[in-house]
Amino acid sequence: MANRTDPTARTIHGTNPQNLIEKIIRSKIYAAQYWKEHCFGLTAEKLVDKAMDLDHFGGSYGGIRKPCKFLCLILKMLQIQPDKEIIIEFIKNDEYKYVRVLGAVYLRLVGRPLDVFQYLEPLLNDYRKIRERKLDGKFVITHVDEIVWRLLTEETICDVALPRLPNRLHLEDQGLLPARVSVLAESSDEDED
Repeated sequence: MANRTDPTARTIHGTNPQNLIEKIIRSKIYAAQYWKEHCFGLTAEKLVDKAMDLDHFGGSYGGIRKPCKFLCLILKMLQIQPDKEIIIEFIKNDEYKYVRVLGAVYLRLVGRPLDVFQYLEPLLNDYRKIRERKLDGKFVITHVDEIVWRLLTEETICDVALPRLPNRLHLEDQGLLPARVSVLAESSDEDED
């Protein structure tokens, strides 16, 4: 399969899915030792095992901008396009937090806006700690809900430009999404009763 997209893969946002990651970053991923040893020839079934082995979240780091394992797996997912059911299972996985975040980032890259809001908003209630590798190569502790909030509000994550996401209020006004109720609002309503 080399570094080509699966021939049966469909286009995402009108382009080859791998093009969602900029060419310079893709080139660095293809040259990375992790990509050559662990991602080359990876199938959707074996991808789950590699995702469970993740121990941090991040894009590229260091002076030469070496790609993290997380970013390599995102590119591999764009290359092989696992079924939507597999991605939903990644997101619903409570046991492995890095698998959940991997699925969330992939869905944000390729998913429709309604699916993004439907599947990612419940993750705002996941407060587990997660290690993030910053640009300087140092690790910081963040939380799953912070990463999901960045996916919903920011334009880039892991050195990858995210596709434009319409404002949630516009989707609510069109009747496509119900009004969002936070966990705090639900708990205060229960306290009043």
